[in-house]
Amino acid sequence: MKKRGFTLIELLVVIAIIGLLSTLAVVALGSARLKARDSKRLSDLKQVQTALELYYTDKNAYPAPTGAVTLGDTDHACLNADGFAATGCATPYMGMVPADPGTTSYAYTSADGTTYSITATLEGTVNGLTEGITVTPSGIAD
Repeated sequence: MKKRGFTLIELLVVIAIIGLLSTLAVVALGSARLKARDSKRLSDLKQVQTALELYYTDKNAYPAPTGAVTLGDTDHACLNADGFAATGCATPYMGMVPADPGTTSYAYTSADGTTYSITATLEGTVNGLTEGITVTPSGIAD
């Protein structure tokens, strides 16, 4: 009489293979999330850049706050005709200014309204851009 079933060694080998495959999947998912956050950062910054150019076209100047502001926080949630504001964007250039998807933030500065810079930090490399990036009227650069 033959017994049917798996041996203990066969079961342990299968469990080890499943564990290895799940570990690889988790690692791949983590790097995909990092790339997704960086892509969102670049997309957000391009949208803000477009809104600032529309503002400049109408006002002949960029918003010039008294110091550096954190975009997307409660005090700078939208861009209206008076610049960045917490509320009151009835006719907005940008109804909701995006915030950084991670733990860092987007910092906007403009000394005199003739130019501006937005600084952000990437977690990886996207299109040749790494870590600290700066957005100006001329584009996005390291």
